[in-house]
Amino acid sequence: MKTRLSVVALALSSLVAGHALAADVSVGKTRDEVRAELAQAIRSGDMIADGATGQRYNEIAPQLYAQPQAVVASKSRADVKAERDAAIRNGDLIADGATGQRYNQIAPAQYAAVRAADASTVAAAPAVGKTRAEVKAELAEAIRTGDMIADGATGAKYNELYPNRYAQPVMAQGKTREEVRAELVESNRKTGG
Repeated sequence: MKTRLSVVALALSSLVAGHALAADVSVGKTRDEVRAELAQAIRSGDMIADGATGQRYNEIAPQLYAQPQAVVASKSRADVKAERDAAIRNGDLIADGATGQRYNQIAPAQYAAVRAADASTVAAAPAVGKTRAEVKAELAEAIRTGDMIADGATGAKYNELYPNRYAQPVMAQGKTREEVRAELVESNRKTGG
């Protein structure tokens, strides 16, 4: 009975002591402070990526994390909105979070005209891309020849997977039938046959 009472007393005292230490402001941080620090560490890549070497994410891939910059004067709300709108127009927003590619890197032709217009070189900028008729003709030719991707994983084209369905490219002919006959007659005459 005494053992049971002492175990209960020990458990109760450790529970009370734990709560007392957790309530002490000088001991640690609040839950919100810890969450804010964690969010900042994730944003800056200041978390251990490889436990064996101790490298941090921002050391392994620094291009994915913004470098600390000197604090500059704050921008107005209108300035920030204008920058955001310009980034949307130019395709400077991140399109793929895994690779870090921007929209203008994935589809450069779509944003080339916008960049040219923003640079106020509209008159000097050459026409970008093809006309609708050219694209349609190119598509029809690709369908006819099977020069379209059939399997996205391997990159194989239809004319590679099903060569019997598409006309094979014509090989350059060396000699005509008459030229071969003339050579045969010539060689027979030289050999006496």
